Amino acid sequence: MTAVIDKPKLKPWAAPPRSAWEEQPTKVGLASKSLVLGLAVLAILFPLWIVIVTSLSTRKTIDEAGGLVMVPKDITFIAYQELLSGGQVTRAAIISVLVTLVGTAFSMTVSVLCAYGLSRTGSLGHRWILMTLLATMFFSAGLIPTYLLVQTLGLTDSYLALILPSAISVFNILVLRGFFMGISQELIDSARIDGAGDFRILWQIVMPLSRAVIAVITLFYAVGYWSAWFNASLYLNDQDMMPLQNVMIQLVQKQEAPVGLGQAIKTGQLSGLAVQMAVMVMALLPVAVLSPFVQKHFKKGMLTGAVKG
Repeated sequence: MTAVIDKPKLKPWAAPPRSAWEEQPTKVGLASKSLVLGLAVLAILFPLWIVIVTSLSTRKTIDEAGGLVMVPKDITFIAYQELLSGGQVTRAAIISVLVTLVGTAFSMTVSVLCAYGLSRTGSLGHRWILMTLLATMFFSAGLIPTYLLVQTLGLTDSYLALILPSAISVFNILVLRGFFMGISQELIDSARIDGAGDFRILWQIVMPLSRAVIAVITLFYAVGYWSAWFNASLYLNDQDMMPLQNVMIQLVQKQEAPVGLGQAIKTGQLSGLAVQMAVMVMALLPVAVLSPFVQKHFKKGMLTGAVKG
């Protein structure tokens, strides 16, 4: 009877075992890495800390600090209360959420269908369509022809102008295609023998096996729509249709709070700088909340899909 040797269990915080040909890290090396990583994290978190603390500060605290506040004092949520009580910022936030949801759903639908079709090498026009998509990554018509096309289609002053011009990313399609090509062809052939069509194979076999890459690409599209401001500034003339990013830019450029934020600004309880920082926090919050949930899929989804095919 063969004896079974139990492998030693590593503690959750312990580093994984190194290969036999790799040297063990020295204490100086570990300390240096820890110091560099700590400084990098501090460089990222410190500006965010200043933005959040300033958004929670009163006018008196901001005036005493001479601008941005680093040490919290007299914390108040009045800036967020005024912003979410209605008006330009609330309307812009709702527009950004709707554009992000609709745009991401549309982009993912088209990208998944296109990538699945291109992953089947025997599909009609596979090579020519792939070459055409690749050509668009290196050659572009330019800004003026794109604007004239949007204007000719009657999309100016329309929310579709925030979605359609940037709805498809060829890079994302190629990543999806590479992942789809890594799925076993025998699995797809067996489903086809059982009578499944292409849409059923895609929905019940390919997509469940591709959750990692789909989650990553969905995050890419969602962040792109949420952070987009150029299309709105180019194709929209109505200020009431502007998304949150454009309103934030207007607030920063004007260096003052927008009209309609209530009596808090007039009475001196609220500073225009606090309003600007509060809008920035609102713009960063969705990405900061969603990113950790998708982070675990980055290695499997992004790298595997980019290498295969």
